[in-house]
Amino acid sequence: MAIEAVFFDFGGVFTPSPFEVIRAAGPELGLDPDVVLTLCLGPYDEDTDHPWHRLERGELALQEARELLVAHAREQDVEGFDPFAVLSRIGSEDPDRAAFVARVRALRARGVRTGMITNNVAEFGDGWRRMVPVDELFEVVVDSSQVGVRKPDRRIYVLALDALGVDDPSQALFLDDHPGNLAGAAAVGMQTMLVGSDRAPVLAALADLADGRSI
Repeated sequence: MAIEAVFFDFGGVFTPSPFEVIRAAGPELGLDPDVVLTLCLGPYDEDTDHPWHRLERGELALQEARELLVAHAREQDVEGFDPFAVLSRIGSEDPDRAAFVARVRALRARGVRTGMITNNVAEFGDGWRRMVPVDELFEVVVDSSQVGVRKPDRRIYVLALDALGVDDPSQALFLDDHPGNLAGAAAVGMQTMLVGSDRAPVLAALADLADGRSI
């Protein structure tokens, strides 16, 4: 099936993977990496009432979520835990960012429709939008904090497909760094591609697609 539209995640594609950044902080905090990940983000392949999930759905302000996350960590006998000191590392420069920007431009030049589906935080909006030329690259941006729905809830993918006017989900490709988010996209019929720590295969596939070759 031909791919007529490509949707991108933001964090983990145009930035280092937040999941890897958070896990890497574990040894510095004297905690198991997976414990730090769960304290910060909760069960990320589910949509729950964890403070981070509520923050990404726009239900909490940043400071309120921070206080709840600290209190949640304290309930787990973790003292002095500041989730945003860990999360602040996500915004670091990504050596592959320019290559992904170039691929999106090439796709658009080829006539492929492009969009973004991101779990994000309202207060982070100005910051992440400065990292890439969002309005140039993407016809549609579906931000969880703006629409009140977050990945992997199937509704966010349907919103994105509808906003871009994609009638057949199987003709749309979604790139993300979390398998759970890809499972949500696959559940509505989209094709998916995992962006791992080695970005070379994904960048090569996007180059093939921009050149009109199958992937």
